[in-house]
Amino acid sequence: MSKKSSESPPIYCVRYGSNLVGEMAADRERISELKEGERIRVDVRTGRIPSRLRFYFAFIREVRLATHCAPTDKAFHSLIKLETGFTEEVIFQGYKIKVPASVAFEAMDEETFGAFLQEALAFIAREYGITPEDVERAA
Repeated sequence: MSKKSSESPPIYCVRYGSNLVGEMAADRERISELKEGERIRVDVRTGRIPSRLRFYFAFIREVRLATHCAPTDKAFHSLIKLETGFTEEVIFQGYKIKVPASVAFEAMDEETFGAFLQEALAFIAREYGITPEDVERAA
C-alpha cells in the first residue's frame, strides 16, 4: 500500500525583480491565504520542461520499434538508465546492486534531466546508430 502524502502541492512562482509572484491564479490564491508577514520556507527548483520528456519517450519508442531492441518502451527506458549510469544503489541479499533511477518530475530537476537526455541520445547513437535527426528524416 502506498502512503498518502500529507504535503500540499507545490506553489509555482515567477521571479520579477526581487519578487516571487504566483504563476497561476491558483498559486496566487494559495499565497494570499498565508498570513501577512508570516515566515515561509521556499525550496528553489526550476520547473521541468514536459515537451523534452515527451520528445525523449517518442524518440526511444521509434528506436525500439526500428531495432526491436526491447519488448516495451519501459524496458528500453530502463536499459538506457542503466547504461548511462542514472541509477540508485540498493542492497539485496547482502549485495549492492544498481537499479534504474526515476526521471519523474519530482525525482529529477531539469538540469539533471538535460544531462540524462544528452547521455541517452549519445548511448542510442553509439549502440544503435540512430539520432533524432535520422528519425525526423524518416518521418
